[in-house]
Amino acid sequence: MEMLSFTISNLWMMVCIVLVFIMHLGFAMLEIGLTRSKNTINILFKNMAVIIIGLLAYTFMGFGMMYSGPQGGIFHFGGFGLRIPLNAGTPQYNPYYTFWTDFLFQAMFAATAASIVSGAVAERIKLSAFLWFSFLYVTLIYPVVGYWHWGKGWLSGIGFHDFAGSTIIHSVGGWAALIGILFLGPRIGKYNGKVSTIEGHSIPLATMGVLLLWFGWFGFNGGSVLSADPGKVSKVLVITTLSATSGVVGAFFSSYLLFRTYDITMVINGILAGLVGITAGADIMGVTDALVVGLISGILVVLAIVGIDRLKIDDPVGAVPVHMVCGLWGTLAVGIFGEKAGLKQLFTQIVGIFSVGIFCALGACVIFIALRKFIGLRVSEKEEHEGLDINEHSMRAYPDFRANQH
Repeated sequence: MEMLSFTISNLWMMVCIVLVFIMHLGFAMLEIGLTRSKNTINILFKNMAVIIIGLLAYTFMGFGMMYSGPQGGIFHFGGFGLRIPLNAGTPQYNPYYTFWTDFLFQAMFAATAASIVSGAVAERIKLSAFLWFSFLYVTLIYPVVGYWHWGKGWLSGIGFHDFAGSTIIHSVGGWAALIGILFLGPRIGKYNGKVSTIEGHSIPLATMGVLLLWFGWFGFNGGSVLSADPGKVSKVLVITTLSATSGVVGAFFSSYLLFRTYDITMVINGILAGLVGITAGADIMGVTDALVVGLISGILVVLAIVGIDRLKIDDPVGAVPVHMVCGLWGTLAVGIFGEKAGLKQLFTQIVGIFSVGIFCALGACVIFIALRKFIGLRVSEKEEHEGLDINEHSMRAYPDFRANQH
């Protein structure tokens, strides 16, 4: 019976790995849909690259840094490469999954943190700069923060709660996205005396991308139960879904009040806002909690999109509002709603938010400064006008419609 339970839980975790992997296709479709056709290949290349980079970086050093350190610590270097235990494939490693399943599930999360940055810096960053940033960030920054909480480091010791990564994944990526935007500056033509709309070339692709992300989130949050416990998994999936739907309601009505139109891009971001917002507390929230957290997430993402545009922070896909703003809100919500609500928990969540934010922002700054000095960050004005596809990849995504690319 013990072996059967182990096999079922391990199988569920492997299914969740596949679902999280599919999220990368969702990110790719969302980003190419919300950007111009002349940069499609470049974005597809980056989104495939972060999977490879994430897996290699996590194998090279990340997994050991996150999960082999002492409890309550701040930093731990676990050595290079994977240290495979003798009981890697047995219940003695963990009653619910093998070492191999554990590694691959966590590696998919690491790659996700890097993919968040891709859309925010789209259409003007050098491919080489993005690839180097992704490798260094996943190797040196993400594993440290992951160790603080999921690796039983100091954040875990003070009672910080982040079930599936509103802070540890989404705000980690969101802070890097914000720093990247500030270093690169806006796209040409975005702010010429006023805020100009640079339309994406395929809303159908963007919509398909969001639905794929929602689909993958069942593995993202459902797998974070770290077993196939039927009660816990089914509840997490319901809470996650309700928050996403409530996020749509918040984004829909707030955007309509602001713009007097039915903006599907705001609805798209409302789905993601609700998903990101509930990710920290999906295991300890009730139905009403999930609906409120999602509703506020949807409102916040619209206000943040409008706000950063007024500050002339050019984020083509809304990565900062979705992943940083809603990630921070979702982390705070753990101290306001659900089983752990209270002033002490709220203070602990705030400590975690500031600690992770400062570390990630400073780390991203150091990496971007180094890359700017040694290889440069931004493509030339000519390359940006012509598109990154033809200049960095010598091909076009839509050669039969060349005249219509812009």
